Amino acid sequence: MVASHPAPLSPVGEEDSAKRRQILDGARKVFLDLGFDGASMGEIARAAGVSKGTLYVYFTDKSALFESIVEQEKLEQGKAVFNLDPERDAVTTLGEFGRAYIQLLCRPGGGSAIRTVMAIAERMPDVGKRFYEAVLAHAIRQVATYLDARVAAKELEIKDTELAAAQFMMSCQATLFQPFIFQAKPTPTRAEIDKVVDSAVRMFLAAYRI
Repeated sequence: MVASHPAPLSPVGEEDSAKRRQILDGARKVFLDLGFDGASMGEIARAAGVSKGTLYVYFTDKSALFESIVEQEKLEQGKAVFNLDPERDAVTTLGEFGRAYIQLLCRPGGGSAIRTVMAIAERMPDVGKRFYEAVLAHAIRQVATYLDARVAAKELEIKDTELAAAQFMMSCQATLFQPFIFQAKPTPTRAEIDKVVDSAVRMFLAAYRI
């Protein structure tokens, strides 16, 4: 049964923090290899290189462990700072945002946490929902707020800015995110990102610029 609240990532000493990361890295690998139901605390302890006793010092059960993995990814993605100054023009701002967004989404090592959440979302829908709201929906709302400002400035004409924001973000992912998340291709290069994002900006402005 999933805990009603995610296990917090509370401040701890450097040694405890390093041990916690070691356990989370091991747990992420086990969850990906065996799934949530197939994973055991024993398997996780072995993958993390710690004893079961040490594992239980940090986490009460595998549900708490899994939720901590989700919280860790939320914190990592939450560190991203996008320059969505409402006074800046759409060409510059959307291009910069698109590049930063894809670099975050497809960063080395970042795919494993997302794949873990995707794999368990059906089994633990509350966890999937929290991740979506805190990371993906939050980014969509940020872009929509920026678009609202550019509509007010008469640069763009958009009836549904949240829909438009989601469309733009999905366009930036085209040919990049899915191959990366399914491990068909490595982290995209800067040139590959530039090509896709520049195309997404052109399509977006062709549809919405006044």
